[in-house]
Amino acid sequence: MRISTKTICLLLMLAIACPLIKAGNKKNLNIVFIGNSITQGVILQNPTHNAPPVKAALFLTKQPEISSVKYSNQGVSGCTTTDYLPQTETLFPKAKAAADAFADETWATLVFSIMLGTNDSAINGPNGAPASPEKYEENMRTIINQLLALYPNCKIVLHRPVWYSPNTYNGAMYLKKGLERLESYYPVLQSLVTDYSKRFPGQVFMGDTEGFDYFKANYQTDLFPEDGNAGTFYLHPNEKGATALGKFWAEAILKIVE
Repeated sequence: MRISTKTICLLLMLAIACPLIKAGNKKNLNIVFIGNSITQGVILQNPTHNAPPVKAALFLTKQPEISSVKYSNQGVSGCTTTDYLPQTETLFPKAKAAADAFADETWATLVFSIMLGTNDSAINGPNGAPASPEKYEENMRTIINQLLALYPNCKIVLHRPVWYSPNTYNGAMYLKKGLERLESYYPVLQSLVTDYSKRFPGQVFMGDTEGFDYFKANYQTDLFPEDGNAGTFYLHPNEKGATALGKFWAEAILKIVE
């Protein structure tokens, strides 16, 4: 069977165009990670290479639908939602500066990856702790509203704070009561996502929800054992745990940019 010159030309055009179309559908991401010591990567020997945001970015760069990933790790040890409130002018300006550094890159999707609540849940110690579920919701809403006002095209991903052992007690006191308070924040996050999905569709999403149960089941292999005032406690991910948490975050981000 003879193939016409016209048909051959059409097939050649399709062969050239298809990879270009596929490449054009790839996503460029600029991610600002907001969080506490877990996000920062404390205790890790080399957080610059091993903190959860680094692992998340690395995972995303390996995905066929992602073209490029730039990120800023704004995790600060000991911080709470109170510390991140815009009106306190403490940590929020730093997150804003990190996002503003990406301002000229309009071809990329700006993502805020947020995991806050661990320190809010403490019985005492961190600024603003203990934060009731109502106060936690109020603070998170204030942070989200300001991000949406400053960056109308951004996407915000809210990750569930991960598990810590019920005897956690270092410079701050957490213990069982703190863990129970931490668990009460999860429905708050779900409610916030539901609310914002109606008023700002396609911008505020539920992120990772698997990390809490994962670390509860794998704390001996994935969290550092730390000496505390109530015995050896488990709070911060080791390198294996940071890789796992980074992957959980990356998978959640990947879903919302596809």
